[in-house]
Amino acid sequence: MVQKARIRLSSTTQNKLLDICNQVKRIVKRTGVKMAGPIPLPTKKLVVPVRKSPCGEGTNTWEKWQLRIYKRIMDIDADERTMRQIMRIRVPEDVFIEIELK
Repeated sequence: MVQKARIRLSSTTQNKLLDICNQVKRIVKRTGVKMAGPIPLPTKKLVVPVRKSPCGEGTNTWEKWQLRIYKRIMDIDADERTMRQIMRIRVPEDVFIEIELK
């Protein structure tokens, strides 16, 4: 029986996230395992409005700071060789990876 692995990736920088997705794709292609994804999930936008004037006097001018969180999901038929290679990928600090076996 073949196990399924669901890989969830999230990051604040899209380029690093796509780089990790491409590395996983290369490993899956090399080992010949079935894969679905990467499926892009909706981008979460965290918006913080801030007053420009530090003292509070003058006109009401506001700045909006944004933090965007990008997410991807990949489903893989997990065999031992493929999972070992995926676990060896060097993941940057701002990319979060979660692997769930089903």
